[in-house]
Amino acid sequence: MRYYIIAGEASGDLHGSNLIREIKNLDTHAIIRCWGGDRMQQAGGELVKHYRDLAFMGFWEVAKNLGTILKNLAFCKEDILKFRPDTLILVDYPGFNLRIAEWAKQNKIKVIFYISPQVWAWKENRVKKMKECIDKMLVILPFEKEYYKTKWNWDVEYVGHPLVEVIENAQLQIDQKKLASKPIIALLPGSRKQEIIKKLPVMLEVSRMYPTYQFIVAKAPAQEDSFYESLLLHYPNVSTVRDQTYTLLLQAKAALVTSGTATLETALFGVPEVVCYKGSNISYQIAKRLIKVKYISLVNLIMDKPIVKELIQNDLNIPNLRKELQDLLTNEERQRQLKADYADLRNLLSQEGKASARAAKSIYEFLGN
Repeated sequence: MRYYIIAGEASGDLHGSNLIREIKNLDTHAIIRCWGGDRMQQAGGELVKHYRDLAFMGFWEVAKNLGTILKNLAFCKEDILKFRPDTLILVDYPGFNLRIAEWAKQNKIKVIFYISPQVWAWKENRVKKMKECIDKMLVILPFEKEYYKTKWNWDVEYVGHPLVEVIENAQLQIDQKKLASKPIIALLPGSRKQEIIKKLPVMLEVSRMYPTYQFIVAKAPAQEDSFYESLLLHYPNVSTVRDQTYTLLLQAKAALVTSGTATLETALFGVPEVVCYKGSNISYQIAKRLIKVKYISLVNLIMDKPIVKELIQNDLNIPNLRKELQDLLTNEERQRQLKADYADLRNLLSQEGKASARAAKSIYEFLGN
């Protein structure tokens, strides 16, 4: 069969790559063309466009790059028609992928969506159109199945969260060579240039107050070394790693993490964390009025309680960040509670077994195999 898969971010590339491997296990003659990244290409997909050319963060940033986005949409539609897939598999990345889904449905292409847009947080009015143009929805958060059924009378399939298997595999394979002689604080400032520039300087200033620790920045795959060099001048106990984020988390005593998938990864590694968010003022003011969830971190959203501390916009400052980091490093009761909560989180996300294998099986059977 012929599969066309679209992922637009680093996390989508990761989960898309595991999905490709599982599809190929079931369909040995599978031909897969994809938008994504290096991982999807290495898994056997023919890469059309890399996610680093697609990712724009925030309302203002999207508006500025609207011309590029429209060109990408037009090119994508043309490429899909030339490829003539048996199915189109869309991995998260809703701003782009939902437009492609609507177009694909009009062109009588089967549409499967893997990793639901977070419509329960904002843009809930998308769901009506999603029901019309998505033939199969595979969700990865346990509360999403009930949300869609109860509120929208839409039967979707919960396959478990793919990060659980990713991290379990990584823990078995990680090189145990120590990254530093001092205790380590991990800095995960995000994958997009705009968000790194907003958050990393605050994290770096906190490093000055902990000279006995080594602060290590996890570089984003899509960002050049030279971009970080200018930011890291004059911080003697700060270093960087590339393509070693999981090694870093395995060795870290605590972590300062940008909101997003990284918050969940950090929790699944059992690392105490502070969740950090700071965007452009325009984007933040718009988001504050539109987004209707209690928490910004996946950890707190899934567990429906404040397990990890969130510092948002103006609250993300040097005194607050230092206070929260100090608590994580010295408060033994807080450490014990986090450990228990993290264990509950892992159990909740792995109840359905290996997510990528379940998703691939569901797709394969849906296509009539």
